[in-house]
Formats: sequence, C-alpha cells, structure tokens
Amino acid sequence: MISELRNEFHGLPVVEFPIDTAPAPVQGPVAWRISVPTYDAPMEWPEAFEKFRAAVDPASVQAIVVGGWSEPYDTSSADIVAALTAAAGELSALRSLFIGDMTFEDCEISWIVQSDVTGLLSAFPQLTHLGVRGGTQLALHPVRHENLRSLVIESGGLPADVVRAVAASDLPGLTDLELWLGTEEYGGDSSAEDLAPILSGEKFPRLTRLALSNSDHQDAIAAAVAAAPIVPQLHTLDLSKGVLLDTGAEALLAGQSLTHLESLDLHHNYLSDGMRERMRAALEPSGVRLDLEAGNADEDEYDGTVYRSVAVGE
Repeated sequence: MISELRNEFHGLPVVEFPIDTAPAPVQGPVAWRISVPTYDAPMEWPEAFEKFRAAVDPASVQAIVVGGWSEPYDTSSADIVAALTAAAGELSALRSLFIGDMTFEDCEISWIVQSDVTGLLSAFPQLTHLGVRGGTQLALHPVRHENLRSLVIESGGLPADVVRAVAASDLPGLTDLELWLGTEEYGGDSSAEDLAPILSGEKFPRLTRLALSNSDHQDAIAAAVAAAPIVPQLHTLDLSKGVLLDTGAEALLAGQSLTHLESLDLHHNYLSDGMRERMRAALEPSGVRLDLEAGNADEDEYDGTVYRSVAVGE
C-alpha cells in the first residue's frame, strides 16, 4: 500500500504545479509534479500539462513527476504519454520522469491503468531515469536506449510480457533496475525463467543495483539469483517485499558468495528466527548491510492452508 507521495525525485525536491493559480517562483532545479484530482477532476491531465507548459519554460525542466489523472482506475495513461511525447522537442533538458505518483487514497496501485510507455524512451533519448507505478495494461516493447541509467516499475502484478521486454531491451548505461513483480491475482504472471536474460549478466553490463521484489514466488527468484552470473557485479541486491521463506534464504546461503555486497534487502519476509541468525552470521561480519525485518508479513491459516502475501498487492 502506497501511503505517501514523493517529496524528492533523483536528488531534486518535488514541487506541485498549481493547476488553478500561477506557480510560485522556485529556487534552482526541481522535479515538477503535475497532477489532477483522481475524482471529480476540474480538467484532464493533458489540459493541466498545457497550463504547465505555458507557465514554466519547458526547456528548463529537468524532471517531471506525473501524479494523478482523472479516474485512473478506468482511464489509462495513454493521453499522458501522448502529451509528453508530443512535447519532447520543447523538453530538451528532461532527464527524469515518473508516471503514476499516487497514494492508495487516490487509486490503489493494482487499479492504476497504465499504457504502452515505449514511446517515452523513443521520444526522450537523453532520459536517464524512468519510473512507472501500476501494472494494469502496462506495455513495453524491447527498445535500445543509450542513456537510461535507472528503470523502476512498481506494481502489485507485473505482466510477464513487460518483464520479458525489459529483459530483451538494450540498455548499455543501465545501473539500477527495480521490478515489483507482484502476484498473479493482480496480473503478475511472470516466472523466474523470464528473468534469466537479466540474471545472465550479458544484457546490462553496468548494472550495480538490482531489485526483483514484491513477488509471491520470491523463493524461486532467490534460487535463480543464488547462481546468477550478474551477482558479482552488483553492490546492492533487493529481494524484499515478497513471500520469502527459509527455502529461498537457504538457496542464497548455499549459492555464490554475497559478501561483496554493500546491501542486501530482504525486508518483509517469512523467515524463521534461526534463519535470520544464520543470514546475519554469514554476511554481517563482511560489512553487508542486511535488512531482515519482517515488517507487515503476516500469515493466515484457513482450512489447513497457510496464506502469505506480498507487501504491495492491491
């Protein structure tokens, strides 16, 4: 569940663009958040964007955070993507872009209707950071992009086609990849096998931070990561927010060395106390920052079946 909006985006403070008044002067570069209410919006997002372009010099804009749009649970982000790509020539300094910065009060993450975002990467060849929240109707086609350094897709259920498209893309500058894989209940139908091109180490030669998180098959992902050729080049590994059991942690301990990592994030897990102690004993003496907090990982049992959930589903 997402309960707070971003107040910082890739080193820049997020400033809300007022859709009904003139914006106050800002000091230095900022990330402009452009949003309309998700319920009873006085205008559609593209109209708010037109107001933004008229009030702020587009050539000075380094970062845009797209917040809510009218009825995002029924209306896709297609018009937003179209408006941004049409203005690409004016947004010559844009380097960071996030689509869908909404809390659960605006729209639950699994209800956010996205669209094909491939055109954003084609329209903005100098873009270095792209983030997307919501997996419903999200589409991406394999693409080559020379300058993208970070790609973040947050979802309660990420379609396998999107995972495969990321894995098939040519992103030679990518250093940070974060995928919230989610659950099949909310459209997350990928498997650990779909991640194989990423884990091979051949696709993204500069990748140093990898997050494959929020999955209900986190054990299988952990087992794949344990033998993945990409691991030695990483300094940060994030397998958090999912259904990670002792089986997955055991695979990590039995696999290749992880002591070179600066950070291993396993928060929101279903590990036993004994396994947590084994993980600490194996990694913390080498200086690995280890997050093993269970957080909101709760088990429910019904009719003899134990139910466990990811951190961010609906």
